[in-house]
Amino acid sequence: MVPHLTTALNGPLLDLEKRMLTAMPKIEHWFRGQWLEHASPFYASVDLRNAGFKLAPVDTNLFPGGFNNLNSDFQPLCVQAAMTAVEKVCPEAHRLLLIPENHTRNIYYLRNVAALHTILKQAGLDVRIGSLNPEITEPTTLDTQDGHHLLLEPVKRKGNRLVLEGFDSCAVLLNNDLSGGVPEILQNIEQNLIPPLHAGWATRRKSNHFAAYNRVASEFADLLEIDEWLLNPYYETCSGIDFQARTGEDCLAGKVETLLAKIGEKYRQYGVDQEPFVIVKADAGTYGMGIMTVKSPDDMRDLNRKQRNKMSVVKEGLQVSEVILQEGVYTFESINDAVAEPVVYMMDHFVVGGFYRVHTGRAIDENLNAPGMHFVPLAFEASCSLPDVSSAPDAVPNRFYAYGVVARLALLAAAIELEETDPLN
Repeated sequence: MVPHLTTALNGPLLDLEKRMLTAMPKIEHWFRGQWLEHASPFYASVDLRNAGFKLAPVDTNLFPGGFNNLNSDFQPLCVQAAMTAVEKVCPEAHRLLLIPENHTRNIYYLRNVAALHTILKQAGLDVRIGSLNPEITEPTTLDTQDGHHLLLEPVKRKGNRLVLEGFDSCAVLLNNDLSGGVPEILQNIEQNLIPPLHAGWATRRKSNHFAAYNRVASEFADLLEIDEWLLNPYYETCSGIDFQARTGEDCLAGKVETLLAKIGEKYRQYGVDQEPFVIVKADAGTYGMGIMTVKSPDDMRDLNRKQRNKMSVVKEGLQVSEVILQEGVYTFESINDAVAEPVVYMMDHFVVGGFYRVHTGRAIDENLNAPGMHFVPLAFEASCSLPDVSSAPDAVPNRFYAYGVVARLALLAAAIELEETDPLN
């Protein structure tokens, strides 16, 4: 079930993997201590990039939409983790209201909703799916891409509770990232709402997440006595951007120049024979929108009309005014000669599986979350938590243990990010 990888197993990353294997008891003890101090998000997915000389997270999604892409052999892990996550939020939970995204015509996303619905039902919950879509005014059955059926029901507000006809739940689980803002119907409800509203893209910023990740990665690097850069991409931010009016170009070009110089210095230190690059993307938003690769400050001053249009708007038609400029991390993994990157899925603080995002039309220095991508389920042997310490470092479970460790670092950063941005704190 594990695709063949063509990643070069040499250089500093191999040393990093060896250090992780040697320090496994110390690492797991450290994580246990962290989860005593910080509440893990209910679920999350982390996009990783493995450059052979560096392994780093490049995006963390708190409303993961690809449960249908996970290896079905590992569904028991999802169910057990879901039980733990629900018990923490609502120990007496019997009913759960699941609210997905509003797009009812994306049959692949609907398959994700169906997969998540199944996991939660197998965790012992009575689960029904409520829709915020104004087009859903009565119970509506939708078909997924593989023949499954979903019943969506219109969500109603009763006092400070969200209900369906004949259904009142202890908790409400959002699989809707709130890119278009927080609907009034979700505000000030008394039920447990997971994730919290401030986890949505209406308020969340990637720069806050990576600020928290900086601190997590620094502490973890001290624990392993390694260079933090091997796990952590540099980043900068610019605000007051208007791509159409060409406002903020000097800020963008200046930050790109600064980042390229810092990356170049590290490449020379580690003997990396590659050209540094920077990923520019909207500070809020998902679905791979509003993202571009740049290799020179002039790239930010010479955008053509098509590039400006692409960068100026993200999901739900929101205008981009804040961007994060992130160190580009090459991916040297491929499946059947197509560029690939691993995506790790977690529920509570447990790794429950993952998949490879694969794109036949993209290069090793480009964003793969784009039309034309496909997914290869990945078992993530022993859930990324049980490496084979008796094997060589390039043994399959060991490679995936490293993935699981770095993904959990990003998850911990998300936990800290949510604590620090909670409006009630």
